Amino acid sequence: MKALSIAALALVAALGLSACGSSTTVESTATQGQELIDLQAAYDKGVIDKKEYERAKKRILDRRH
Repeated sequence: MKALSIAALALVAALGLSACGSSTTVESTATQGQELIDLQAAYDKGVIDKKEYERAKKRILDRRH
């Protein structure tokens, strides 16, 4: 369970960094579906709040693979 929380925090941090105006992009090996599952788990566990969840979800869905 702790590993999931750490993974969720890493995902949220990566998503946050990818939107801070940097020209560096974050490459992800996770599928869009897995990212959404991990994001939902982070929200359900209280690791992130509703605003962070919605912002990260939008970024994931706006990205085109």
